Amino acid sequence: MAENTLVHDEAVDTQDAWSGGKKPFKVSYGKLMMWYFLLSDAFTFAGFLIAYGALRFSSPTWPVPDVVFSTAPFGIEKWFTWWDGQAPLLFVTFMSFLLIISSVTMVRAVQEGHRENKRGVAYWMFLTILGGIGFLSCQAWEWSNLIIKEHMTVTTNPFGTHYEGGTYLEGDGHHIKKGDTFNAGDGYLIHKHGKDFHPLKYKNEAGEEKVMEMGPKAFGALFFFITGFHGFHVFSGVVFLIIIMINVMSGLYVKRKNGYEMVEKIGLYWHFVDLVWVFVFLVFYLL
Repeated sequence: MAENTLVHDEAVDTQDAWSGGKKPFKVSYGKLMMWYFLLSDAFTFAGFLIAYGALRFSSPTWPVPDVVFSTAPFGIEKWFTWWDGQAPLLFVTFMSFLLIISSVTMVRAVQEGHRENKRGVAYWMFLTILGGIGFLSCQAWEWSNLIIKEHMTVTTNPFGTHYEGGTYLEGDGHHIKKGDTFNAGDGYLIHKHGKDFHPLKYKNEAGEEKVMEMGPKAFGALFFFITGFHGFHVFSGVVFLIIIMINVMSGLYVKRKNGYEMVEKIGLYWHFVDLVWVFVFLVFYLL
């Protein structure tokens, strides 16, 4: 009798384990697949950023972020006279602020979805879309400024770093004047005159006359590739947000009665994009 009971219990346990219809990790299939995608994408970004770090710290010189990212639209940086007419990281800080705020509005959209509030979801998603478009617009200006005004490309990097102290023997007509001194580790920008760059002459502390050198080529290539890859994610997210917002306004998700799960899934993607930007901001703009 005991043996029959044991066999029966094992059969019941086996049937329960393979009966189907159970959600793994107590989440829906769609959200689980989104987490799988985000995990694989995280490994991709990690590989890119680790490669950047390896090249960054293996190079004897590297551009200083305060010099590379010191300009802003409409000449706003000129207002900051106590920074010698420069505003390091001012513009990229504004970019980051837009993306972080858009993550907050995305949280509100998900909350309104759990309350089955269609108008609230659409409203907060619209603000999230505005934040994403604002970030992309800022990035477009930053790219155009670096390419057109500063002449940085994937193969040319006019930004460099002094590896020794000295005195300039000529000026560039911008921020550097003849007779200005500099220390090892100070960053600089080689300006382009016509079709050619004009590296300045200087005298080092030993009295030797030398010429400034262009910065490492890898910097431009890595910057445009990694920030462009992230920008593509933001652009894709904005497109998906617009499509889902249209579906929300049409009442498509009202019939499903699942707390606007689709909004929650795109919210996971959007938060991931924001989180990745924190690391991109760290390695490019702060280190």
